[in-house]
Amino acid sequence: MRIGELSARTGVSARSIRYYEQQGLLAAVRTASGQRVFAESAVDRVRLIQRLFDAGLSSRRMAELLPCVTDPEVRTSWLTDRLREERTRMTAEMARLARAVAVLDDVVSDMTVTEDTRDPAA
Repeated sequence: MRIGELSARTGVSARSIRYYEQQGLLAAVRTASGQRVFAESAVDRVRLIQRLFDAGLSSRRMAELLPCVTDPEVRTSWLTDRLREERTRMTAEMARLARAVAVLDDVVSDMTVTEDTRDPAA
């Protein structure tokens, strides 16, 4: 299938699909005129790439992990360890963001108290 059909079937822009190919996440065969032709399996591959992006993985990390995810013959504990590392990193980032939100909530609360206690006649 051509890039336009792959885009339509996955809901992913042609530009993103070209980026996936450039990053080594997705492969295409080129016609004599240079057009990309993707296998039927590219639909599932693009959907998987999207899920991994949604999970917060970088394209660099995906390039390392995708062979292990998609090919049971090369799947090892290394994959599980890398995914756990990503999860730990994300959990730490979520905790950092939660602390930042709490601080911001305190600032907003302090501002609200100050605004409510002002003398409107002043």
